[in-house]
Amino acid sequence: MTAPIARPIPATIAAVVRDGHVLLVRRANPPDENCWAFPGGKIDAGESIEAATVRELREETGVVAEPLYVFDAVDVFDRDEAGALRRHFILIAVLCRWQSGEPVAGDDARDARWIPLADLEGHELATSFGVARLARKAAALMAAA
Repeated sequence: MTAPIARPIPATIAAVVRDGHVLLVRRANPPDENCWAFPGGKIDAGESIEAATVRELREETGVVAEPLYVFDAVDVFDRDEAGALRRHFILIAVLCRWQSGEPVAGDDARDARWIPLADLEGHELATSFGVARLARKAAALMAAA
């Protein structure tokens, strides 16, 4: 068992919406292993939110996108089987405009693909907490852009 992290861990997630689809990865590792989530990861020391977003997106999917702006933030609490807090992530959601590439799973992603926004409304697709809400918000922002 690992000791709890004393402070929240800043991380970024890339919200890329294109043609009624959102780019998601199936997570290969905890938290939320095997769930569909936005590509993203920890922000390295000295790295900007935008640079971390571009890096993580490319590492996990091979897709290149332009980060536009931060549009939300989400708390993720990783707990052990007994409910004790292991890690607390603060996920900074960045709206991104697709530039090139088609998703190919890489790094810690088990799968990567464009998921129809409509598929997020049902419960057939196991997603990380908040994915459907953030995807709807990102789609609305891209439509207005």
